[in-house]
Amino acid sequence: MLLTVAISVNGQNVEKSIPIFENGEAQIIPGFEDPEKWIRHDLWVEAEFDTDGDGKLDRMHVSVTRPHQTESEGLKLPIVYVSSPYFAGVAPDVEGAFWNVKHELGTLPEEHAHPDVVRTGQRPIISNSHIKTWVPRGYIVVHSSSPGTGLSQGAPTVGGDNESLAPKAVIDWLCGRVPGYSSLEGTEKVEAFWSTGKVGMTGTSYNGTIPLAAATTGVDGLEAIIPIAPNTSYYHYYRSNGLVRSPGGYLGEDITVLYDFIHSGDESKRAYNNATVRDTEMKKGMDRITGDYNDFWAGRDYLNDMKPMKAALLMSHGFNDWNVMPEHSYRIYKAAKDKGLPSQIYYHQNGHGGPPPMKIMNRWFTRYLHGVENGVENDSSAWIVRENDEREKPTAYADYPNPEASDVVLYLKPGAPEKGSLSTEKSKGQGTEKLVDNYSFTGGSLVQAEITNHRLLYVTPKLSEAVHISGTPKVTVTLSSSKPAANLSVWLVSLPWNEGRKTKITDNIITRGWADPQNHKSLTESEPLVPGKFYEVYFDLMPDDQIIAKGQQIGLMIFSSDKEFTLWPEPGTELRIDLDATNLTLPLVGGIEAFNKAITN
Repeated sequence: MLLTVAISVNGQNVEKSIPIFENGEAQIIPGFEDPEKWIRHDLWVEAEFDTDGDGKLDRMHVSVTRPHQTESEGLKLPIVYVSSPYFAGVAPDVEGAFWNVKHELGTLPEEHAHPDVVRTGQRPIISNSHIKTWVPRGYIVVHSSSPGTGLSQGAPTVGGDNESLAPKAVIDWLCGRVPGYSSLEGTEKVEAFWSTGKVGMTGTSYNGTIPLAAATTGVDGLEAIIPIAPNTSYYHYYRSNGLVRSPGGYLGEDITVLYDFIHSGDESKRAYNNATVRDTEMKKGMDRITGDYNDFWAGRDYLNDMKPMKAALLMSHGFNDWNVMPEHSYRIYKAAKDKGLPSQIYYHQNGHGGPPPMKIMNRWFTRYLHGVENGVENDSSAWIVRENDEREKPTAYADYPNPEASDVVLYLKPGAPEKGSLSTEKSKGQGTEKLVDNYSFTGGSLVQAEITNHRLLYVTPKLSEAVHISGTPKVTVTLSSSKPAANLSVWLVSLPWNEGRKTKITDNIITRGWADPQNHKSLTESEPLVPGKFYEVYFDLMPDDQIIAKGQQIGLMIFSSDKEFTLWPEPGTELRIDLDATNLTLPLVGGIEAFNKAITN
């Protein structure tokens, strides 16, 4: 394999380092590897908005790391670009910084505390992430701080338009369409003369959201994105089917909390930003009273903005990510594929974060940034890490959900306060079963209880063969409440429940979902429940792809307040479930035939 080429300069052969490709992948080039020879500098790019109220367009802080050959030999290279609100530090963990969740539904507790970020970092380095991975392979790595963070001007809006337009401005600079400046206020210009004008973006969590935000602008030059566990809708992050719900691990977080967490920008602009963004736009729009979907949340849902998008999409997520849940990736992947964009999705079985294998990412960027015809667009559309496999060894599938999956509807049979059953046969005249809300019990303790009136649990027969769930399970729950408002939580579990040091993340919880019965008709309008009246609530659980092992039982648990995710109203609300009018829809590979075979002894 050649790592350099010889060219003639004034009659003499001179070796030059250039990108080299093998089997459709960019190779590590010794000439690009030495960090001491990398050129690192920073600059500011002016965006098309003013969000900090000073009457001047906001400038974004940008840093560049590139091989020295881009200076000494005139080499032009494509860019891997990463943007984040986290690079300059985040707010400290102080008591009261999250919303209090212990209160009645439909009420609002006292305002939470607002800690200030103490900014960290210095010029010219914004971040070192991704540099050692991509610079030696023949890329330039660019970082920027998002609006209102670090040395970037403006205000953080947590999904507002400026968080899409800021990376667009940086890409416009990388493609030579707008100037960069050597200082925050100055006029001395900086050109990206070393750029080929081909840009790819990647990042994890919020840093994975920003590539999608940039792509929805349709900016020329953004050829490919690899979002990892991205938040694609702040409504889906902080609400669930009309219900006020926290992201896993951050009970009481909401959009105002995240705003405070990232607001590391210019201290002199924070009072204005707080007043206009956090204390006006967010407070008026977020609606922790009803949890309804509204214009505020619609403006922070990237699915609504995808029409201009033309970048190739490689999406990555974990099926057991209960922070940014797996629906975030699937909804965008499906929409991109429906648009005809080159699209692939990689799912692993773990929690938050986790990029695709390097080989897959390398092929993606090699194809769309270097222009090497490696056939990646003809590779499998879906890569799923099976339960006992390493994340670097996914199984290839034609698509996600598995094209061989079809829906199997399972109906409830009575059994409270112990266990009822799930059957493919629908019954009539079964009546109702009751549960009593009590947030003090965790979901894990409820599912393991032999007898309890705080949940209803319905299970399949023991599986004589493994079954493969692939897609989005759905539930229809027909219920009445003793009060005008109630939480509704649903877990799909694999039983018997496994406890101990050897428990794997895939052993117990298959997937989950939450809904507000007050929104049974519409996400945009809620209405108080009439005590004793029955309502049909239909909603999706989180998408999944999991093989449930032989010897297990699939269980549907219905309960009210979920201690780890929902508000905590006073215990005692009674929910009655109409057994005849409640069911579970499972997408199973092989459909009803596979299921019937698996429950036949």
